[in-house]
Amino acid sequence: MAARKPARPRWWPGPLGETQEQRRDRAVKILRALKKTYPDAHVPLNYSTPLQLMVATILSAQCTDKRVNEVTEPLFKKYKKAADWAGVDQKTLEEEIHSAGFFHNKAKAIRATSAELVESYGGRVPDTLEELTALRGIGRKTANVILAHAYDKQGIIVDTHFIRISRRLGLTNELDPVKIEFATMRFLPERYWSDFSLWMTWHGRFICPARKPTCGECPVRKLCPAAESTGKVTWRVKTPPKPQRRRPA
Repeated sequence: MAARKPARPRWWPGPLGETQEQRRDRAVKILRALKKTYPDAHVPLNYSTPLQLMVATILSAQCTDKRVNEVTEPLFKKYKKAADWAGVDQKTLEEEIHSAGFFHNKAKAIRATSAELVESYGGRVPDTLEELTALRGIGRKTANVILAHAYDKQGIIVDTHFIRISRRLGLTNELDPVKIEFATMRFLPERYWSDFSLWMTWHGRFICPARKPTCGECPVRKLCPAAESTGKVTWRVKTPPKPQRRRPA
């Protein structure tokens, strides 16, 4: 089944009234600033194979990376192949991943996806977006994580941090992750898609969280329509002032 691709939306000029070219220029400036700020950014999940990354990413939904790493440390020693994950009893796996939350659905997804890997790919995790998203339990976000960090391919990884910050920066007004992904592709060079996603996630964790972002420390404050120049936070995205009408002489 082909990956879902949304219809191309009409251009949104945003709070700054930008053209597409102006949006691209500002996005590249944001990219450069984040690159300089987070030179050591890395995936916080512990893994050594594409299969381990797949399992860790499934477990990471609504769960901290620290907890995921605690859960997977003994499991990765126990389950080494896709067949091992596919063959484990549902109740047993639920108990083993219980502390990661949503354990029933996560165990079901891991077992079903692993079974498909054994049946269709000889236990190998595929390396294309189309093949990955056709698997049960694998959405575009998980697929792009695997492509970017297991196979060194480019992809926009839209997590909750990415959604929040891209809207605050006025890069998009979308809420749907797939639409945000395709909107971002329009104004960022492809060779930076994966790195930009990682930098946005780190920015959301350390400087621009959902509550009380530290705008005074933000490297992209001057490029962000949601931050006051004084460093105070406005929770609504600013819009440019309306032009004053001249009175007739």
